[in-house]
Amino acid sequence: MTDPVPPPYDVIVIGGGINGAGVARDAAGRGARVLLLEAGDLAQGTSSASTKLIHGGLRYLEHYEFGLVREALKEREILWGIAPHVIRPLRFVLPYRDGLRPRWLLRLGLFLYDHIGGRRKLPATRSVDLRRHAAGAPLQPQYVHGFEYSDGWVDDARLVLLNARDAADRGARVRTRMHADLMRVENGLWVVEATGEGGRAYRFTGRSLVNAAGPAVLDVLHRASAPPDYKMRLVRGSHIVVPKLFDHPYAYFFQLPDGRIFFAIPYERDFTLIGTTDQDHDGSLADVHASAEEIAYLCEGANLYFRTAITPADVVWTYSGVRPLVEDGSGRPEAATRGYRIDLDCDEGAPLLTIYGGKITSYRHVAEHAVDELAAHVAALSGRRWTGKAPLPGGDFATDGAAALAAEYKLAHPFLPAATVERITRAYGTDARRWLGDAGDWDALGGEIAHGLSAAECEWMCAKEWAQSPPDILWRRSKLGLLFGEDDVHRLAAWLNARRGAVPMPVD
Repeated sequence: MTDPVPPPYDVIVIGGGINGAGVARDAAGRGARVLLLEAGDLAQGTSSASTKLIHGGLRYLEHYEFGLVREALKEREILWGIAPHVIRPLRFVLPYRDGLRPRWLLRLGLFLYDHIGGRRKLPATRSVDLRRHAAGAPLQPQYVHGFEYSDGWVDDARLVLLNARDAADRGARVRTRMHADLMRVENGLWVVEATGEGGRAYRFTGRSLVNAAGPAVLDVLHRASAPPDYKMRLVRGSHIVVPKLFDHPYAYFFQLPDGRIFFAIPYERDFTLIGTTDQDHDGSLADVHASAEEIAYLCEGANLYFRTAITPADVVWTYSGVRPLVEDGSGRPEAATRGYRIDLDCDEGAPLLTIYGGKITSYRHVAEHAVDELAAHVAALSGRRWTGKAPLPGGDFATDGAAALAAEYKLAHPFLPAATVERITRAYGTDARRWLGDAGDWDALGGEIAHGLSAAECEWMCAKEWAQSPPDILWRRSKLGLLFGEDDVHRLAAWLNARRGAVPMPVD
């Protein structure tokens, strides 16, 4: 007997970044049978290389992107409400620098920022005297005046993972390390020929196809023999991480003499994150890294503000991502639009929806818009919008409830260090209960691999979050790579190899 042919999926999504995971979640929750294909690991590209902000984009007001800013500002508190573990409010301090944008213009921009996006819970902007403000102490003495305003922090890679996890919990099939080689329409259905690990060939069919490949969006269209509707501009944003330059909870928004801006943000307790750059990227998407010039540029920018000078030798980690921007003819890369475009093509009888551009703050709205468009052509999709109120996995607690949840974990598991309790709370929210159980020591969690990472947590990452390698665990599902030494990485790799021998990875 031959194996039965599986029924076609209602929606096949190409791309496991934030837009693809968001579409998969939304469509699965509306009743569709969904398949998500990602060539590497989830959030392996641009979606884990952001500045980690849920924000409207204050600087985009300068380029008259009022609609984009308004839309993103409306999403800030929605996303905070559904994911209070991986998203939290952050107060920014913007020091006034003589000779750059005048104080009245900064105040006007912040007034608009406070009022055009429906801010409700986040505190408003206020003027500050940096001689008396906690954020003034690490700055050079010439910075006296400034402003304090609100935006949000996000663990970007975990936001992707949580969307994919919720999609899977609602019936979606998520396949990582699965490269979509060729896509074509046959008998009114999309046929996707793909290659998995070990070179194994796969064939999937679906009633619709969503191209959410981010920087590779045009390449996917080429593989589907579909002409693009927009030209794309690939812009590289690089960041550096250094030992912490300040010991307070505020982040900084800095202006540079060349007209650009950059951020300095508290990062993983012991570090400061500085970025970003804007450089046109003409190289391979498989080799995206910060250049020596970009690293030096960020160090020099920081040295214009902080009392403690830094050099490239102080940088402990760098990361870079390529932003897929819709080409709008802007001369400078930082002026190119961060808006998105959605194109729906039904010419061949089977819908092809392509997402061009976008930013992480707007992903939920983009996904909702995309699924609304598909709903008219895919019978399985209901018209009900739902993602703005349903919490992401582990996010079913109040926006101000993280401290209480951390206290619960510390009381129940007193052997866990405070830093580990904080990390676990911020990564998993209430879902940490599911793998912590009633553990009273490390042995009950299968042992500690290093730096508060237990075997039980790794098992959760592999079984529920599609982790397969040390980088998956250390740089996307956590940022423990900042702490792990070479011997620690070897212990983690040995654990993964032992698990792989005991629990074969699924082949379909």
